[in-house]
Amino acid sequence: MTNPRTTGTASTEATPVTSGTPAPAAAQTPAARALDALETARRRTRLLTDSVDEADLAAQHSPLMSPLVWDLAHIGNQEDLWLVREAGGRPGLRPDLDHVYDAFRTPRADRPALPLLGPDAARAYIAAVREQTADVLATVDTSPDQPERLLAGAFVFGMLAQHEQQHDETMLATHQLRSGPPVLDAPAPPPAPDDAALLPSEVHIPGGPFTMGTSTEPWALDNELPAHQVDVPGFWLDTVPVTNGAYAEFIAAGGYDDPVWWTPEGWRHVREANLVAPLFWERDGEGWTRRVFGRTEPVAADEPVVHVCWYEADAYARWAGRRLPTEAEWEKAARHDPATGRSRRYPWGDADPGPGHANLGQRHLRPAPAGSYPQGAAPSGARQLMGDVWEWTSSDFAPYPGFAAFPYKEYSEVFFGPDYKVLRGGAFGVSPVVARGTFRNWDYPIRRQIFSGFRTARDEEPTKPAAGQA
Repeated sequence: MTNPRTTGTASTEATPVTSGTPAPAAAQTPAARALDALETARRRTRLLTDSVDEADLAAQHSPLMSPLVWDLAHIGNQEDLWLVREAGGRPGLRPDLDHVYDAFRTPRADRPALPLLGPDAARAYIAAVREQTADVLATVDTSPDQPERLLAGAFVFGMLAQHEQQHDETMLATHQLRSGPPVLDAPAPPPAPDDAALLPSEVHIPGGPFTMGTSTEPWALDNELPAHQVDVPGFWLDTVPVTNGAYAEFIAAGGYDDPVWWTPEGWRHVREANLVAPLFWERDGEGWTRRVFGRTEPVAADEPVVHVCWYEADAYARWAGRRLPTEAEWEKAARHDPATGRSRRYPWGDADPGPGHANLGQRHLRPAPAGSYPQGAAPSGARQLMGDVWEWTSSDFAPYPGFAAFPYKEYSEVFFGPDYKVLRGGAFGVSPVVARGTFRNWDYPIRRQIFSGFRTARDEEPTKPAAGQA
């Protein structure tokens, strides 16, 4: 293969390469699972950064995003801080870099002005940190009954594997924003199964209590904790995410021209940002094209719509005579098993995600057609609740009852409030180590560069009394 560091034009396979088949998470020791997760994340990081030349790596492709080289070294700095220093009790490799790669210290738009490590220095840094991390992991006690919470079940190592994969997803979004020839490649998702066209438009979720959140998932992050009972009235939910074809009907009906469908804040944003369609869409005669990782193609009508902000999702739902689901409704639809009364880890059960369950892990560079992955369906029959697109909910990002920040308040606590809306489910670029039925994502309601879509809901109609009854 041509060296992408020098040409920047080599096509690379988007699927992270694995060495052999890892044992199921339940069969692995915490340390083995952590090492596998860290190595899988690092392979993906290399793919996303080695696929462009050094100038591209150091460029800022959008003020919404950091230069890729910042993300690369930031991954190493957080590993240095949490796994070498905190978990291992060792001197840091480069404590002098902490202020440069502190995500809360400098906004993304200003990061190119920082004294960043160059591409070669960044690669050398993360490699040196990883050597120390592997040694720490081999020497510390990560058993589930370890009294130190950071180490128990290898939590802090799993936290950093998830952190790297989250930055890999951010770098994938940067790849979508960059101009120039394509550098990533992956096979298209398989076509929708034969029964996709026969699916009902919506599924019913019965009312009643269910267990939301978790107190048992070993690598769950603080905002997913603790498990608690929530009573959710019955409702109806789209069987699949809203598709490009359906969204195009909203555009054709003048959805972007009529303030009746928008919140006041949303309508103001539409006017100020001059929104007329999802991000990356361009009008082509009577139809639409879109740019996907450097390639221009017709918009696929049967795929879930992606790159829409919360305001757009909310306006579409109003136009369709529906609404966005609450976060609790989404999680009940994805996890609650009415036959047993318990909450599953995933819509299909407790088994870790496999290729037949969901479009995850950057195996493909787009959502799969609506109705795909019947093996991953929830008990209600809803499909694609995991993978393909992040799904906007109507809920603000808020703590669960009994929330306690861990291991630092900047992961979740500082974001709680009405400024951020919750997204659930995980997109095609989300790693299986991150995707689970309790995982919570959040962002500003104006954000569109993320791989965000949605599905809609409606209230259950009240039961009418039988004839002759009061």
